[in-house]
Amino acid sequence: MIKVSPSILSANFVDLKPDIEIAQKGGADLLHIDVMDGQFVPNLSFGPGMVEAIRPITSMPLDCHLMIENPERFVTQFCQAGADIVGVHVESTPHIYRALEMIKQHGVKAEVVLNPGTPISLVEDVLPIVDQVLVMTVNPGFGGQKFISQMLPKIQRLNQLRQTGENNFTIEVDGGINDENVASVYKAGADIAVAGSYVFNSEDPVAQIKKLKTRTTD
Repeated sequence: MIKVSPSILSANFVDLKPDIEIAQKGGADLLHIDVMDGQFVPNLSFGPGMVEAIRPITSMPLDCHLMIENPERFVTQFCQAGADIVGVHVESTPHIYRALEMIKQHGVKAEVVLNPGTPISLVEDVLPIVDQVLVMTVNPGFGGQKFISQMLPKIQRLNQLRQTGENNFTIEVDGGINDENVASVYKAGADIAVAGSYVFNSEDPVAQIKKLKTRTTD
């Protein structure tokens, strides 16, 4: 069964606590926090302060996805704010190894993120040190986009790579996930599915989370 990580990008920013409680009631496994700087992606969102505010109101792991230029500048702040996982894009820094090491030095799980047009070859050298790989199945920056099915072979290839050598990471997918495609990403090898608008823009978020899990029941 796939794990589900609702993205608060589609939640009620004015009062997040009820939506977080709804996510927990639905059986969500993690909480996805999309951090955008208006430069690496054409949108602005949350900073470390949001993570710090959320940390006391949920026991769910906080998965912070940094869609920002030169993420090394803010890694320490997000780790200290209470992040359990910090993800950095390989495209966002010339020092991806350093950024990932910084995360791990704080005792936080390190995740490397791949945009749809980025080949796996660019991250193969860091796979032995990462805890998680996030495959973007939309172009990052906005919620509500259509799932790019051409990313399924990338998920399959990552699944193959972690079965060899020193690689030991989970695979997360983010973008356009719904009950029609979640089974295909799970079959390809994904462990975690991020879902934002599918969950929080629905009339029954609890049912939506449960539906994603049901579609991937072993």
